[in-house]
Amino acid sequence: MSNAILTVNAGSSSIKFALFRARSLKQFVSGQIENIGTAPKFSAHDAAGGAIGGRQWPGGAGTTHEDVFADLLTWIDDHLGSAKLIAAGHRVVHGGRTLAAPVAVTEAVLTELDTLVPLAPLHQPHALHGIRALTALRPHLPQIACFDTAFHRTLSSTARRFALPLALSESGVERYGFHGLSYEYIAWSLREHEPALAKGRVVVAHLGNGSSQCALLNGVSVDTTMGFTALDGMPMGTRCGAIDPGVLLYLQQARGMSVKEVEKLLYQQSGLLGMSGISADMRTLIASADPHAVEAVAVFCHRAAREIGALTVSLGGLDGIVFTAGIGEHAAEVRARICAPLGWLGVTLDPVANARNAARIDADGSRVAVRVIRTDEEAMIARHTSKLLRSH
Repeated sequence: MSNAILTVNAGSSSIKFALFRARSLKQFVSGQIENIGTAPKFSAHDAAGGAIGGRQWPGGAGTTHEDVFADLLTWIDDHLGSAKLIAAGHRVVHGGRTLAAPVAVTEAVLTELDTLVPLAPLHQPHALHGIRALTALRPHLPQIACFDTAFHRTLSSTARRFALPLALSESGVERYGFHGLSYEYIAWSLREHEPALAKGRVVVAHLGNGSSQCALLNGVSVDTTMGFTALDGMPMGTRCGAIDPGVLLYLQQARGMSVKEVEKLLYQQSGLLGMSGISADMRTLIASADPHAVEAVAVFCHRAAREIGALTVSLGGLDGIVFTAGIGEHAAEVRARICAPLGWLGVTLDPVANARNAARIDADGSRVAVRVIRTDEEAMIARHTSKLLRSH
């Protein structure tokens, strides 16, 4: 077996990981550890989806990322046999202004990333926990940080700018954009499989628990729906999306809510969960007849369609739409409801192809191509990690 590269996506109570062969960059293992801190559960699968590993931690209350990383590394070493783990690549949501490309992790990089925690409080701290846990266990293992914001550094100053005083803009209060690793993969996939479309004007809708959209012109990000933080743009599972900033002033001044209370409301209690009062899971809401669930789905689809219209302006026209991520890849009803009001742009779906989640779901004669592409952020992390290893 060849040496391997590990990719890591660390959350507050979970670690998603994958192993790639160092030479071919083919993924041969994927897995996750869930419920860290309460009742950790490990599972791993081979490239065909077959189970190759699993365990639970009895009495796992209080376990840390470092605890489970130690067991994960032991399992990886056993699985690799005579081969070695030669590097780890991490998904890090926010790289700020200065970290605009994947970088080797150093103490200086970690210090810089710590300053960005307030801009991505749901994601940034856990990615850094994962990096530090792995550093403590394997101090000589090269680690690469790959940023979701990096792909959007191509945005023009016009697309970046908030209508705020210059001093704030110059200090870094600007639109960054997120889900960049996903958009980068879609741009690569289009170049590989549909080069003519890849050169055109494409809106990619990354729809999942976190949702955003990106305008690609010749494979380059020219606009996106998320901004300074991953709160902006579309409604999400538990996040509100774009909101009148006056609402936030009202909540604090008239309702007496603290900054922490507002933060919890916006990040954890809003979106599909807040609107429906039932669930943040789109599958649950689609299956429900509750009027609040019905409305939550309707708001999500309306806002998604509206964002496609806005991004079409940024592109100067529209040649294609790509749906990706959990909802985008699997929720045919959501795709149909988003595309229905876009007929004026030339969007026509094939209902049969859409119902079976086909790769191409536009009808014959549609002026706009509509595709469903499975995203693969791990593949992009592995490629960036391998490239930086070779450069060093």
